[in-house]
Amino acid sequence: MRQHLSFREHFRRGNAEEHVDQDEGVSPDARRREGVARPELRIWRPAGPCKGPCFLAVTAGRIGSGFFTPMRNRSLPGRHITDCQMRLYMSFRQTETPTVAAAKAGFSGATAYRIEQDPRLPSQKRAPRGRRRRDPLSEVWDSEVVPLLKSAPGLRPVAIFDEIRRRHPEIGVGVRRTLERRIRAWRALNGAEQDVIFRQEHPPGRVGLSDFTDMGDHGVSIAGVPLDHRLYHFRLAFSGWEHAHVVLGGESFVALAEGLQNALWALGRAPLQHRSDSLSAAFRNLDADTGQDQTRRYEALCAHYRMAPTRNNRGLAHENGSIESPHGHLKRAIEDALLLRGSRDFDTLEAYRRFVDEVVGRRNARNRKRLDLERPALQALPAHRTTDYEETIVTVTSTSGFTLKKVFYSVPSRLIGHRLRVRLYDDRLECFLGATPLITLRRGRPHSSGKHGHVVDYRHVIHSLRRKPMALLNLVYREQLFPRRSYQRAFEALLAGDSEKQACRTIVGLLALAHDRACEAELAGAIDAELDAGRLPDLDTLGRRFAPHPTAIPDITVEAAPLHLYDELSTVQLVDAP
Repeated sequence: MRQHLSFREHFRRGNAEEHVDQDEGVSPDARRREGVARPELRIWRPAGPCKGPCFLAVTAGRIGSGFFTPMRNRSLPGRHITDCQMRLYMSFRQTETPTVAAAKAGFSGATAYRIEQDPRLPSQKRAPRGRRRRDPLSEVWDSEVVPLLKSAPGLRPVAIFDEIRRRHPEIGVGVRRTLERRIRAWRALNGAEQDVIFRQEHPPGRVGLSDFTDMGDHGVSIAGVPLDHRLYHFRLAFSGWEHAHVVLGGESFVALAEGLQNALWALGRAPLQHRSDSLSAAFRNLDADTGQDQTRRYEALCAHYRMAPTRNNRGLAHENGSIESPHGHLKRAIEDALLLRGSRDFDTLEAYRRFVDEVVGRRNARNRKRLDLERPALQALPAHRTTDYEETIVTVTSTSGFTLKKVFYSVPSRLIGHRLRVRLYDDRLECFLGATPLITLRRGRPHSSGKHGHVVDYRHVIHSLRRKPMALLNLVYREQLFPRRSYQRAFEALLAGDSEKQACRTIVGLLALAHDRACEAELAGAIDAELDAGRLPDLDTLGRRFAPHPTAIPDITVEAAPLHLYDELSTVQLVDAP
């Protein structure tokens, strides 16, 4: 059976034929040079009967010579070839001829032959662009700017710009970026040598790092009160295992000792070295003797765990980079967890500490395998912890309290005149009378303005305040005496609506009622309800409301035992042995 020629095969054969235009006497070669194709109608019919579909072919001259060939040889518009086209051409040139490779790369054959003569990339042939406008800094660069750069290497470009404009007001504001770029280039060629950071390898079990990081910008609060705190952050350099401890005060040796020991006992092992910063914040405002004592205590702490203490140079935080950079990662993880939680307020400080421990625990779970590799290289812990507190002796004054580190603490009045031994932790004070533990107090902080802080419990002074209620009016720690905001609101409302004497008597009576009936929270709710209703709290009404209910007291009947029962108790009976 005869096969019909395809459409593409027919025109391929037709283009191969020699043809001369009889009308104008112009050969196809001449027409190709002119880049013009004369329209010509050509109809193709099959030799035999057409059993399948038949096509009518209309061409404009020859396909090869009238369309494709003129486009191949015609001079292209003024577009420069790119480095990408050049690399593509060289790739195709490994297996193709220059003409074919050039066609695939998208430029003419003539360009291909030029490339064969000079194989440099177009970007390498391009001459550097010269200046097209007058240099606005030509008059001041060598005479004024360069001397400033040499005399003060740390001078900022914006300061140089302001100084030059002060000397030469005719220089416009728009040359600032030009000046900054030129200063940057000058310093790259003529500037001073800069510090080089050397990346380190940390073998397993060798280095543990710690530092403090501020958390004040996260907006955490405890029971509605903003919490000003920091995190003590400990991390193993090799495995990345970390521990975070909430610190309520500033950087101190007590916070460092407590946080470090908590981290080591949570890990169950200890590294060979402990690296920290210069601890300048912990030793700030200390005299020379106290600073030396703190240094000795820090060295003794590390010696207890058989760790070698090391520090980075003062002011060079990048030397402690294995803990400085993870600070940001940990704080972002806590921020994400707070956003997912939907609230930044916690009921108690312990609830917030558990929240931080959960975030750190999830991060440590990702490093479990590396910790398993490092654990055999860590050293064992000692049998017990060492001291992580400061101990001092205080005397309870007639104000039923004592002052320690610019903070006044109240204690029961029966301790007036006694000397107490106080253990000062980061978040609490433990008071001892001799070796007998007495009371644990919340640690307070002085005000940022330098004024003394107060940690007062109304239960310690309420019995004396009952006898002298007017002492409340100008009491130094009056605001700290109120256990809740409700009582302070009541006192302010009583002062505004009644006499000062009656207001003091009423609020002291309410505090005494809260102490005697152990109903501080319930009484605060009742006071808020009265104030919200526009009424002043009435002491008699609230006293009857919170008085013990008569039916709540059970009737207890004591029956006297018969006397003969005592005689039976004193009788000795012999029991036969089995």
